[in-house]
Amino acid sequence: MQYNVTLKENASPEELSKAKETAKSQGGEITHEFSLIKGFTVNYPDDKMSTLESNEHIHVEKDGEVKTQ
Repeated sequence: MQYNVTLKENASPEELSKAKETAKSQGGEITHEFSLIKGFTVNYPDDKMSTLESNEHIHVEKDGEVKTQ
């Protein structure tokens, strides 16, 4: 499953690096890194989601299609 991971407002850039390392060490594959916001998209095993979601410095949501109308 693909997830978007973004850094929360008051978190340091080092927290983003830690989140990337955690994602990769748990079997995730980073498929895109954002340039305007601090974050990335990762293919990540559903059964490991609690590891990413437990990080208080990031926000995790499923990647999906966005429609305006």
